Amino acid sequence: MNGAIVCFGELLIRLSAPGRTLLMQTPSLDLHVGGAEANVAIGLARLGHRAAMVSVVPSNALGQGALAAVRSHGVDTSRVIVRDGRMGLYFLSPGAGLRASEIVYDRAHSSFATAPADAFDWPALLAGAGRLHLSGITPALGPVAARAALAAAQAATALGVPVSFDGNYRARLWEAWDSDPRAILGSLVGHADILFGNHQDVALLLGREFGGDGADRRRAAADAAFEAFPRLQLIASTARHTEDADRHRIAARIDTRDAHVQTPEVLVSGIVDRIGAGDAFAAGVLHGLSQGAGDGRDIGHAARIGLALACLKHSLPGDASLFGQGDIDAFLAGGLDVRR
Repeated sequence: MNGAIVCFGELLIRLSAPGRTLLMQTPSLDLHVGGAEANVAIGLARLGHRAAMVSVVPSNALGQGALAAVRSHGVDTSRVIVRDGRMGLYFLSPGAGLRASEIVYDRAHSSFATAPADAFDWPALLAGAGRLHLSGITPALGPVAARAALAAAQAATALGVPVSFDGNYRARLWEAWDSDPRAILGSLVGHADILFGNHQDVALLLGREFGGDGADRRRAAADAAFEAFPRLQLIASTARHTEDADRHRIAARIDTRDAHVQTPEVLVSGIVDRIGAGDAFAAGVLHGLSQGAGDGRDIGHAARIGLALACLKHSLPGDASLFGQGDIDAFLAGGLDVRR
């Protein structure tokens, strides 16, 4: 992939209840740095790509610590703006057994969420970029962030920089303000050549449901999305069946305008942390596409790489995938013995 992959979104601090306790059950919290777009940037950097982050953090110890954490994984943070304000936070109670994980957001009025669109000089920020990666979390933060996300996508299109977009629908964020997610997300997807999202995301975008089961429903949704969004060339998604907090079955699918591939399910057991698995999948697919033959659209390879990285992420505490190509190769080879 030529040029840096520029990821635009909010850097966050995650505070998690330790072990599998509930929030406030114990007097301590585990701290990790994350954020959907930062997770993608870290995942790509660990796989050897040039990845850069565009964000806004406060000029305090939390902002500086978040920058240092992302930078430590090889991500270029020189495009991140430092200004007054507060750090976006979220709190996690990890799931256990038949109890689902639960997130509490504390992101309102953060430095990033209040940064106006004109705070970002996109021609300079996208200079030499090979791709801009966005997600639906940024516009969900409020009208100011929504305008900033759209300005980024518009600038990339004008500059000829391809855009990938991860739906990442977060109902609690959208419901916190007088929002129109269908219109806002649709305007953003209209700039994308790659969409990370499933039939439910497409249903939201198009205001319609898709009948049938499994693969047929996903293909119908993909065909409808390709018809509605002329720039769109590839849709990547996962299907997850949750047995309990420790055992999930996951498959990956990629659709293009004239082809599709779906992997067999993989049983992921002994889950340590599922947060960020979708971001790992996005990083893996982008990585896999960059390795493809010809025009880089070897979708079977990309689907397998994306699924491998998503599955591996479940074994690791924190938000981001920290795995390299060797880890992916070992996963795909099926070897679980100690590597010596």
